[in-house]
Amino acid sequence: MSYNLLKGKRGIIFGALNEQSIAWKVAERAVEEGATITLSNTPMAIRMGEINTLGEKLHCEVIPADATSVEDLETVFRRSMEVLGSPIDFILHSIGMSPNVRKKRTYDDLDYDMLGKTLDISAVSFHKMMQTAKKLNAVAEYGSILALSYVAAQRTFFGYNDMADAKALLESVARSFGYIYGREKNVRVNTISQSPTPTTAGSGVKGMDKLMDFANRMSPLGNADADSCADYCIMMFSDLTRKVTMQNLYHDGGFSSVGMSLRAMATYEKGLEEYMDTDGHIIYG
Repeated sequence: MSYNLLKGKRGIIFGALNEQSIAWKVAERAVEEGATITLSNTPMAIRMGEINTLGEKLHCEVIPADATSVEDLETVFRRSMEVLGSPIDFILHSIGMSPNVRKKRTYDDLDYDMLGKTLDISAVSFHKMMQTAKKLNAVAEYGSILALSYVAAQRTFFGYNDMADAKALLESVARSFGYIYGREKNVRVNTISQSPTPTTAGSGVKGMDKLMDFANRMSPLGNADADSCADYCIMMFSDLTRKVTMQNLYHDGGFSSVGMSLRAMATYEKGLEEYMDTDGHIIYG
């Protein structure tokens, strides 16, 4: 159902790859709610993914860009303003990748060159995106900028690795830049801490299927899926949230506020022996 929440608004969606992508769902919902948009991803992602199909479906232009390149970002914003005919009202940063995770390097054996790439792609790109937009005066007054985060920015999750550091930096950038952008341009900047979601990027995290099951069992409302995350993003892009900024907003069925559920306690008691060595000592992962 459409409520015309974004009627007449213009936006850029970064990071859509395929139908499993949260950015893909957000793009669909944004257009459904009356917005006109452009899409952007890396040239390689465009070749490997299905974003051109989405562009055709939504009648929007796909602009290739490496989000870690200021020059490429300038092209995206300039071209988007040309195509859409106005400064941008909303932006979604849905970008994250860890070479260390892909190469199965553990957190105590990181490759530091790859760590630098993780931080640049997954977090510093958000700063570059906003700094570029601000210098080009590309975002309209009372615009809304969002990035997707995860609770591992505050809590340790086995297997999430250096992506946790990237998400922590991402949230810090949102607060720091959000203050400046809000004071000077009335632009709001927030992050959404989403439930573990079976996207292409998320599938690279070790034990993702078990993490999703655990979170679903712990959360009183269960995991929030990509479609409901898209709904939340649309609300944050709309004029209904014009005074919300510099926040990390949890969208996880209540998982982030639960310490221990009855179900998790019972499962813990039943499964503890599986993680003991032959001498009866607990094995910690």
